[in-house]
Amino acid sequence: MSVKTPYSVFFFLIAFLFIATISFAQVGVGAKAPKGAEMLLDGSNKMLHKKWQYWEGPRFSAEPPIKWEIVKDPVDKGFAVSSNDPAGAGGKYGAADIVTKETFRDFRLHVEFFVSKPGGNSGVYLQNRYEIQILDGDSTDHGMAAIINEHAAPYRVYNGVGAWNAYDITFRAARFDSQGKLIEKPRVTVYFNGEKIHTDKQIQQVWGGPNSGMDGGNDGGKGITDRPGGIKLQAEGHDVLYRNTWIKKLDLDNNGTDF
Repeated sequence: MSVKTPYSVFFFLIAFLFIATISFAQVGVGAKAPKGAEMLLDGSNKMLHKKWQYWEGPRFSAEPPIKWEIVKDPVDKGFAVSSNDPAGAGGKYGAADIVTKETFRDFRLHVEFFVSKPGGNSGVYLQNRYEIQILDGDSTDHGMAAIINEHAAPYRVYNGVGAWNAYDITFRAARFDSQGKLIEKPRVTVYFNGEKIHTDKQIQQVWGGPNSGMDGGNDGGKGITDRPGGIKLQAEGHDVLYRNTWIKKLDLDNNGTDF
């Protein structure tokens, strides 16, 4: 007995430390930023204006500075950022979308969002190109948590109107040869509220035309170029809120996106 007890304690401690070291892989609402990650949105006006700017695409019609409002968190303590910019009223995407000032290639992204009313519409754009949709009431490949127009998501995972939801995303950017020719299309894995819904899916193109994001107007969205892009959030005149958004740069040269 005197020998077994120390070993049992030892293995318990090892297990505890192992769990602690993999805590960075936490997904879902409330997931904390791991070591090396950068907070992008914490609900404060200061961070919003420091790290984000309007995307000045072909349809841009907002007036800087950013008019996305800081509001009280409707569920928990603290604050959130509302995407209901007046310039985006009527679903005018591209008129008042915001994008990070910093650009990215491969990354792990966490985004929390809250749809206030039925039919709420926004979107999370990877590299300001590829949309992971936010659209209440739609379960198609153009609907909630879809890799837009390519892969639908199981609607049952959605927490619904009036609740916080979370996307956890690992993204691998498109690869090009030394002459700038596309040789590998981008890939993505997505968890929705802690459940894996897209596993290492290849993204075929940019959808939505030139008003949707970078390269949307190149060869019908198929002309992807070798440029990093920011994380973009879409304004479409709906009360979709955001909080606890962070990103960690990765190097996935020899790996897929599954995690």
